[in-house]
Amino acid sequence: MLNRLATEFAAEIANHDWSDAPYRLDRAGHHRDQDSNRGKEVLTDVEADCIRTNVMWVTAQVLKHADPNFDLHEFAVACGVPRRYTHTKSGGRNGTIEAGIRMVGDYVYPPGGAMDE
Repeated sequence: MLNRLATEFAAEIANHDWSDAPYRLDRAGHHRDQDSNRGKEVLTDVEADCIRTNVMWVTAQVLKHADPNFDLHEFAVACGVPRRYTHTKSGGRNGTIEAGIRMVGDYVYPPGGAMDE
């Protein structure tokens, strides 16, 4: 079970409309369908999923460093990361989520820390 902080991060990430993220600054919880100032440029669903997944990884790096028992997959799913990135076709967890975290074995690099420290 995710702790309170991870649950709140995941809720914000999942709640955000990432479809125009590269084109404008928008507040937390942005939804284009409720925005009178929406632009014409939007990402495809796959592109928006890539941004959401990268945001999840950046946040998960800090959370995993703080708590070695942090469940990366549970967090990714709670953030709305698509199943194609979190699970195999047969339903098992795949290695994609772990691959986005800077870690070697059980050692998780600190926030801002490079892999060649």
